[in-house]
Amino acid sequence: MAGNSSRRGAIKKTGKGNPTAGSGGRVKRGLEGRGPTPKAKDRPNHKVYKERAKQQRSERARPKKKSNADSEWVAGRNSVVETLRANMPVTTLFVAEGAERDGRLREAFQIASDRGISMLEVPRHEMDKMTQGAVHQGLAARVPAYEYAHPADLLDRAAEAKEPALIVALDSVTDPRNLGAVVRSAAGFGAHGVLIPERRAAGMTASAWKTSAGAAVRVPVAQAVNLVRQLKAYQDAGCMVVGLAADGDVSLPDLDLATGPLVVVVGSEGKGLSRLVAETCDQIVSIPMASTLESLNAGVAASVVLYAIDQARHPR
Repeated sequence: MAGNSSRRGAIKKTGKGNPTAGSGGRVKRGLEGRGPTPKAKDRPNHKVYKERAKQQRSERARPKKKSNADSEWVAGRNSVVETLRANMPVTTLFVAEGAERDGRLREAFQIASDRGISMLEVPRHEMDKMTQGAVHQGLAARVPAYEYAHPADLLDRAAEAKEPALIVALDSVTDPRNLGAVVRSAAGFGAHGVLIPERRAAGMTASAWKTSAGAAVRVPVAQAVNLVRQLKAYQDAGCMVVGLAADGDVSLPDLDLATGPLVVVVGSEGKGLSRLVAETCDQIVSIPMASTLESLNAGVAASVVLYAIDQARHPR
């Protein structure tokens, strides 16, 4: 019957937990809203948030990157012996059946035996295929892909040594021998690592390894997807960035940044520093030279600057 308030459920007798509908209660709370919508990066269920978290986990892990090739072949008796002398991580030594034994071959066998490197004898036509027709002279070595460090690892090495960071960055240096020479100088003058771009630059090939004379074992080489961005990241971490150029604003003897955390950028063999890299540098430094000589190659220039920095940090 209409108006029968005694009907079961007609009137809720308590307001606890579920106020009756109206201008207050559930409707009022619903009208109040939840405030501004959080940004996508702050919403745990959003795709952007998940991708960002995945990227951060990946950066923390910092896995080492291998070069594009799975391995590299070194062919020829002199090249193989030099590779073994440079203490490169050779995995296997191959000798062609019937190859003439001479002093170089015997030295290669001796080094391989001392280091526990596998040695295999294969038919000559098989070695021709493996080395893709190179002049191997009956001797070849297989070298694994170089494992590049993460750019942040170079700062970590400096922190572990309790020293101000010293990093050498190469801007589009394409000659692997120059890269090897820089790595060798970096080891000799206490640098904590070498940074190179991923693209349009020399990588740690067998040629770079040999030129480094074994220093690549002691000094890590890191790759940067974007060199300018990584230089800015080093600046954010407290490093000063100086670039080398013939028309620099500061002469090397007047460099007053040598004793602090420092990144030295060396330009390419022909064009020097690129525009964006030069604009990113805190200072452009020049090496005083006689007027008859215009410039030095990347390997020599890096050696001169690293020597000067070492003298400033450890006066003798």
